Amino acid sequence: MANKEILLVVEVFSNEKEIDKEVVFQAIESALEAATVKRYVNQIKARVSIDRKTGDYSTYRQWEVVAPNPLCAGDVEYPTTQILLEVAQLDDQDVQVGDLVEEEIESVEFGRIAAQHAKQAIIQKVREAERKKIVDAYKLRVGELVTGIVKRIEKGSVYLDLGGHVEAYIAREDMIPREAIRVGDRIRGYLKDVRLEARGPQLFVSRTAPELLIALFRLEVPEVGEGMISIMGAARDPGSRAKLAVKSNDPRLDPVGSCVGMRGARVQSVTNELAGERVDIILWNQSEAQFVINAMSPAEIQSIIVDEDKHSMDLAVSSENLSQAIGRGGQNVRLASQLTGWELNVIDASKAELNSEVEALKVRQLFIDQLDIDDDIASVLVEVGFNTIEEIAYVPASEMLEIEGFDEELVNELRSRAKDALLISAIAAEEKIETAHPAQDLLEMEGMDNDLAYDLASQGIVTMDDLAEQSVDDLLAFDGMNEEKAAKLIMKAREPWFAE
Repeated sequence: MANKEILLVVEVFSNEKEIDKEVVFQAIESALEAATVKRYVNQIKARVSIDRKTGDYSTYRQWEVVAPNPLCAGDVEYPTTQILLEVAQLDDQDVQVGDLVEEEIESVEFGRIAAQHAKQAIIQKVREAERKKIVDAYKLRVGELVTGIVKRIEKGSVYLDLGGHVEAYIAREDMIPREAIRVGDRIRGYLKDVRLEARGPQLFVSRTAPELLIALFRLEVPEVGEGMISIMGAARDPGSRAKLAVKSNDPRLDPVGSCVGMRGARVQSVTNELAGERVDIILWNQSEAQFVINAMSPAEIQSIIVDEDKHSMDLAVSSENLSQAIGRGGQNVRLASQLTGWELNVIDASKAELNSEVEALKVRQLFIDQLDIDDDIASVLVEVGFNTIEEIAYVPASEMLEIEGFDEELVNELRSRAKDALLISAIAAEEKIETAHPAQDLLEMEGMDNDLAYDLASQGIVTMDDLAEQSVDDLLAFDGMNEEKAAKLIMKAREPWFAE
């Protein structure tokens, strides 16, 4: 049956909605199939095929080929949509179970598709195609800057019109706190995710992500876009303050000055976009300690103690600069910590110096007692950075020979004494473990056995009070222990506390 109207509908929908013609053809086929099925009292299966060039279409009724069903006396369970294999093979010997056989039937008139369900089938297909097109277009733009006009505001969340019937969503927690936003404002955001949900494609945008700050500087500073300056990281307290780490790939270029701009024009543009958020431009440094010092700007750091194991640094500042280093509500040190990736602790320089002197005295006395050396040699060892007997025993001899006044004989003697001291300490610890004896209250405690009591005592847990102070995790290190048993033992040991 020829129908030029089909071609006209396809052309109009395709042009208006900017979607593939094949999608519209499939939608019309679905609508015609639905109208065909509706003509029959019993449920049937139908297929409509439209000629993409002429608009001609044909309708076919379908049956699924099935094997005989013993529960239905060898017949089919659904006669209107199924056909027995032996019956289907009368017309086609090659047909198999699971195939579909078709028979051409009279087609419905396309003019009758004015019925609501047929219209909805076309509209639904078109909507699905539009949604898929939006997702495909923006999926590749995740991580980019997007600009839109505020369409509406609902309970602190903002909906942006990105143009082309595309809408983006900024959740309340992704909005800059206390930012004055009105319907009709043009704002930028960082596209962090695109998902196709039941209600349509959802574009999730953030105004608080550090990536937004980086994207804005990439837009405002041409040297960043050209690769002459690299942005090494960013940390934000949205709407209040931010830190941006930069480095120059051209030794002739000042990265901080380039990002600040003439009279602060470039950084001011970013600040205006982020509701007045003040941005500190930090010079990145390959030395992590120096990078931390830069990140703590404008506070001046007097000394740093680095703990590689805990990945932390203690920063000593003068008493008058202490509040500036910490910042309001800990803001400065928190942003510096986020930017550098180190846990930073700000301490008073005078207290740090006092603590350092006390610690140095303890270490010096340890060396005097353990190594049987005089005060002068112990002081030198502390001054050059030795803190433990293990370091003296196992540090390369070549490093110790670099100390002024130390010769090979002295170095070998110090290393030998250090190793002897460690051996004596290990033997003493072993003897303590072997002779450890649990207290009577621990031995007689309900749920305790002798083996476990002696194991606990070997680790310094001698009394019920000692056990009561432990955590479940502490006890899991012992053989045959699980969380439930550990918890019961600890609670039993704590019973006297509650009784008191």
